[in-house]
Formats: sequence, structure tokens, C-alpha cells
Amino acid sequence: MLNIVLFGPPGSGKGTQAKFLEQKYQTPQISTGDLFRYNLKNETDLGKKVRAYMDKGSLVPDEITTQMLSDELDKGKSPNGYIFDGYPRTTSQAVALDKILAEKFNEEVTVTVALVVDDEVLVQRLLERGKTSGRSDDVNEEVIRHRITEYYTKTAKVAKHYKAQGKWVEINGVGDIDEITEKLIAVINEAMIKED
Repeated sequence: MLNIVLFGPPGSGKGTQAKFLEQKYQTPQISTGDLFRYNLKNETDLGKKVRAYMDKGSLVPDEITTQMLSDELDKGKSPNGYIFDGYPRTTSQAVALDKILAEKFNEEVTVTVALVVDDEVLVQRLLERGKTSGRSDDVNEEVIRHRITEYYTKTAKVAKHYKAQGKWVEINGVGDIDEITEKLIAVINEAMIKED
């Protein structure tokens, strides 16, 4: 199984790249953002809890996010693995993902790829996305900057977790989308060779 974790701050292009990788490797993308939006749209109890955090630009507590992910994985094992987009974002989530993959599938994370993008580029991308996304956290620059700062604060330790396992790779997330995809594929293919 190929289990890819895509990392990057809000607006770094994780979702876009995950779609390409999903087709390339025939692995379903599990986006915590999509899980959140489903719960928000359907106004589930979980969705109402998520809304309160998102409106402030804060990350949703680990236990809520992890439960959503675990429930999604319970729907059935993908034979080729998964692409995790937006999870894990904290060390406790990274530890939880290691445990979930081991217990459910006797598997582990293959590689973690971080898309590196300058903050000002992120802000402009998100403000532009906010014109059509309908997301309240994409239209306010102050909230966007808070999200980016919170991302760096909370995820720096996650990088250490995966670096310690030799599974952390950074690539430049600015430029032509196809070129970024090619870089991702090269990194993933190399990780697959190491795993074999």
C-alpha cells in the first residue's frame, strides 16, 4: 500500500495536487477539508462544532478530526493505499495516524511531502479562492494570516515526527502546476523504491 501524507499551509495547492496523485496511483484522497465541508453542509452535530472553530480561523481539535478520519477509513480498505490531505496537522494526529494505519491495515505512512509556498502568495491565493469557495475563512485577510501562523506553529513538530522516521520531503509549491506534480511523483516513486 502507498500511504502519502500531503503537507502544506492553507492555499499551498494540496487539494489540487492530491487529485492528480489520486489518478496517477489509483489511491483515494482523504481530505479532512472535504470531511469538514460534508459535516458543515449537512449541519451534523460534528459540523456545528467544526463551524465554531473554522469561523475563528482555528484548527479543529485533534479528537474530532481523528474521529472523522477513522470513520472514513472504516468504510473499507483501499487496495492501493490513501492520500491524506490536511491530516495530520499536529504531533498527536501523526501518532494517531501511525496507530490507525497499523491497527486497521497493518500498514504505515510511506512518505510525507510538504509543499513550501511564501506566505504572501498563500494570502493572495486564498483571497482569490474566497471569491468562489463560499468559505467564510477564505474572505478575511486577518483570519487567513491567523490560519497560516497557526499552521506553522502547530505543524513544525509534525515535521520532526516524520523527519525522525526518514519520511519528510519538502518541494517548492510555487510555479507551473504540472511541474509541481512531476516533482511530487518523483519524490513518491523514490519513497516506494525505498519501501520495497
